[in-house]
Amino acid sequence: MSEKDSAPGALALIESLVNTLDIETGADTLDTADGRAAFGLAETDLPDARALREALRAACLAHAGHRPADDAAPSPLDRLLAGAPLRVTVDAAGAASLRPVTEPAGLTARVAVAIAAAVADGTWARLKACEAEDCRWVYYDRSPAGRRRWCSMAVCGARAKMRTYRAKRG
Repeated sequence: MSEKDSAPGALALIESLVNTLDIETGADTLDTADGRAAFGLAETDLPDARALREALRAACLAHAGHRPADDAAPSPLDRLLAGAPLRVTVDAAGAASLRPVTEPAGLTARVAVAIAAAVADGTWARLKACEAEDCRWVYYDRSPAGRRRWCSMAVCGARAKMRTYRAKRG
């Protein structure tokens, strides 16, 4: 994925966290010291980081139109973010922003701030997960209508269209 295709602003953190797991191969960069260091994680943080990652993936799938069976139940992401202590700060110019209460901020608090910033600037719903079940890569939908379904038309989109074509012919 090129830098041009990366999610803007604070969403880049979420995109990079969710994409630490390659579903097709099973490779997880959080299993490496460098992968953990990129998010400020210790090995003991991994279960929580993985739960956060999959809850974020589920939210990105929902953005792409894949709703859970029980839409009324609180999402796992909602439960995880409830423990992220944030506060509103106001600078000398009067600009307000959300900040984690503790420094250095934990990953969940940083994700909560990123989501709040993305909601405020209208970009949160454009962070989506690929429709392909063997992919689920998170991407930022830059299409004018916001209806992109795959991380890549050249790979996942082409595979899906070929499967549809073959099903109609067979």
